[in-house]
Amino acid sequence: MDCPDGELSIVIVDDPEIAKLNEKFLDRPGPTNVIAFSMREGPFGEVNPNLLGDVIISVETAAREAKDAGISIELRFDQLLIHGTLHLFGFDHEKTPEQAKAMRVKEKQLLKLL
Repeated sequence: MDCPDGELSIVIVDDPEIAKLNEKFLDRPGPTNVIAFSMREGPFGEVNPNLLGDVIISVETAAREAKDAGISIELRFDQLLIHGTLHLFGFDHEKTPEQAKAMRVKEKQLLKLL
């Protein structure tokens, strides 16, 4: 991913807060587990290329998903943080099945590093 000096913000919120962001910025109702806002896109994306953006994680959704999957909240949080960070690097699992597969592979590689 070649960004050793990259900087990102991690914001931990509850379901009502992430639901507001989901509706306002993505036009999707209800809470979600993670949202990423890239600072490398748009008209000023080149101003500071080391500033990656924000990863916002709902701790309530993460806890539910962890319980449903039979894993620890810490592991689920790590998975969501990796997922959101990959979005900041341009990975997208919603456009094509090939891109979704590439993102899953990269997520697994990075999770092993933790």
